[in-house]
Amino acid sequence: MPASTDVPATADLRSDESGITIVLRGSWRITATYPNWAEVIGDTPPANLNFDLTDLGRWDTSVVLFIAGAAQWSRLHGVYCDFKPLPDSLRRLVGHFEDKTRHPVPPSRPHDFLATVGRASLDVLEQSRQYASFVGECTLSFLYLARHPHKFRWRDTISEMQRCGAMALPITGLIAFLVGVILAYSGAIILRQFGGDIWVADLVGVTMTREMAAMMTAIVLAGRTGAAFAAEIGNMRANEEVDALTTLGIRPIDFLVIPRLVALGVMMPLLALYANALGVIGGMTIAWVLLDIPPPAFWVEMLTIVDMSDLMTGLIKAAVFGAIIGFAGCLRGLQASRSAAGVGEAATSAVVTAILLIILFDAIFAVIFNALGW
Repeated sequence: MPASTDVPATADLRSDESGITIVLRGSWRITATYPNWAEVIGDTPPANLNFDLTDLGRWDTSVVLFIAGAAQWSRLHGVYCDFKPLPDSLRRLVGHFEDKTRHPVPPSRPHDFLATVGRASLDVLEQSRQYASFVGECTLSFLYLARHPHKFRWRDTISEMQRCGAMALPITGLIAFLVGVILAYSGAIILRQFGGDIWVADLVGVTMTREMAAMMTAIVLAGRTGAAFAAEIGNMRANEEVDALTTLGIRPIDFLVIPRLVALGVMMPLLALYANALGVIGGMTIAWVLLDIPPPAFWVEMLTIVDMSDLMTGLIKAAVFGAIIGFAGCLRGLQASRSAAGVGEAATSAVVTAILLIILFDAIFAVIFNALGW
């Protein structure tokens, strides 16, 4: 072993007629202090590089990094770097390092406007395809279970009806009551200026039965039940329970999705009726306190404008919104990655997807019902 084994690593420059000779001495260790090429070369004018490793002791990748820096400097200044004095092993390592770093990955640049719009459009199309495929699978499963009702899991459906229906009554009732209060109070500020205080009953009745009861109930259940569906199914997927069902020959759609869809489809119209009642009570309370309109007068005036078409409009919306919440929650749960983070992302995505589709379908219903004269 050379005597320079325990000598600290040094690198000296020696100029001669052939260029610059780099003399490496001592023991080079990546865990110890060793010279840096940029500091060694400094402001030395460009010249051909040669290496003298006569007094080099033990070495590791620190020498590879130093010589690679020298090679890069020589390329930048257009001078020759002679690797022949290097041992074969060191020459191979430097060559591998050069191959990996000679063509670095270019830094990512932001896409232009058209590329961003194109990527977003492709993502929307892919999401639409997945949702349509899932709806088709659920439809086929509905038809299969309709022909074989004994295979339908009624116990799970009743349990889900309790969770998304009866247990949602307090929050749904509170939200509906407050919405009725807000509508009546906002309407009273404007209508009392024109002496039309009694029309507050018409405002609250039509708005609650046609729009707000179904909409607010759907948004509450999207955050409450849709996220719960996605988290529950996503956790089952992470624990490979969904794979176990498939292995046993049980379709996850039949076992996990359909009972939840049926439960939401049944309970959403009932919750919308409950929200209608609480919203009207909230508006009636404000009309009585703020406008001195007694509840019987409020009720009679409301019945002059609200008819069965308004009530059915809200119930149809509620049923569709319930199906949307169930589809979004179950789909995102089945798409969740097998990790705790994936479960959380699935729950968030389920809520966002459900609310987006609820607003979209509400706009579509507004156009359709207006065309039908409802």
